[in-house]
Amino acid sequence: MKPTSSTDICIIGAGMVGLSVAHQILERYDNLSIVIVDKEMDVGKHGSGRNSGVLHAGLYYEPKSLKAKVCVPGAKRLKQWCFDNNISVMECGKVITPQKPELDSQLEVLLDRGRSNGATVEIIDEQQFNELVPDGRTSTGRAIWSENTCIVKPIKVVQKLKKELQKKGVNFLFFEKDWQVEVELKTIIFSNNPKLTYDHLINCAGLQADKVAQKFNVGSFYTMLPFKGSYWQFRSGSPFKFTTNLYPVPDLEVPFLGVHVTPSIDGVTYLGPTAIPAMGRENYTGMKGANPLLTLNFIRHMATQVVKDKKMRNYVVNQAFDWTPNNFLKSIKLIVPKVKMTHIERSSKVGIRPQLYDLKKKELVQDFVMLDGPDSTHVVNAISPAFTASFELADYILDNSNYFN
Repeated sequence: MKPTSSTDICIIGAGMVGLSVAHQILERYDNLSIVIVDKEMDVGKHGSGRNSGVLHAGLYYEPKSLKAKVCVPGAKRLKQWCFDNNISVMECGKVITPQKPELDSQLEVLLDRGRSNGATVEIIDEQQFNELVPDGRTSTGRAIWSENTCIVKPIKVVQKLKKELQKKGVNFLFFEKDWQVEVELKTIIFSNNPKLTYDHLINCAGLQADKVAQKFNVGSFYTMLPFKGSYWQFRSGSPFKFTTNLYPVPDLEVPFLGVHVTPSIDGVTYLGPTAIPAMGRENYTGMKGANPLLTLNFIRHMATQVVKDKKMRNYVVNQAFDWTPNNFLKSIKLIVPKVKMTHIERSSKVGIRPQLYDLKKKELVQDFVMLDGPDSTHVVNAISPAFTASFELADYILDNSNYFN
């Protein structure tokens, strides 16, 4: 890199959202130069490369929310892009089952939400359920079938996007862990002193998006709470074979979908993920990446939530302790009753969900959040279904950014 370089657009974060924003900019403006900056050595090293690969069909999201607006069209666009680029797509659908009888009424809620959001969904009976998931269980003889849910291999998607962008002239600056910004000069100063000037900066930094935003004096009332998603998987030779996704009815008041069953392009069937408080933004294994101060703040914020909010108390009771093998097995047995500990093993697959927390309202933020800053746009809550909706979300970001309008 030259001592001082310049670009029209600087994107912070080489995950799915950052790559998709670059992709959509070039779809509209082929004369703009773009530099993507990331602290890792390649694309998709965090949430974008560590998720389950499910392209969601749009059932869960509150109608009129941004998630609801972009999920269904975004899934269609990404699916077609994968077909066009010879990336395997498993068109397997998804079944959502009431794991307890008292959750049966939520099927109608999900059905109404899905249809309001443009998803293709229907209620199925026990016979249809057993044909789709013979090893599964519905507590009431009913379930929801979402035929358009499908699965991809996330790392294949982001790697292909990277190659496509490089061919179109996008420059990547990897392993840039420490940088400062001179906001008024629209200049990033890297740790080894080279400078990059930009016309507009777009923050798609995922786990670190709140920290990046605060360099621009934006979003000071937000912080990120990391939730670890650990997976198990069926052992080779287990008697269970799933050809479709099997999900429990979720608690729609919290942003987690519960432990579920997900087949994969590679033939492994995953169980999970959990949604447990992590000790650091990148605390994937053991104490690596643990941050004591963040952990203390996390405990404080969660304690506030649990005291004031019944839905978070429900989360603590039903999901927060799924990291223990016994609790995890209990959760999965609600939807796969014959599974035993001898049938499953821990997977190396682990992700961190960067969940935004509103310090003013003292609550988790459910929807995507985009903030304007000085010559900058900040995407600070790109959680699921951001991967699914990435192209549509990218268009929304551009449509609502002052720079492009």
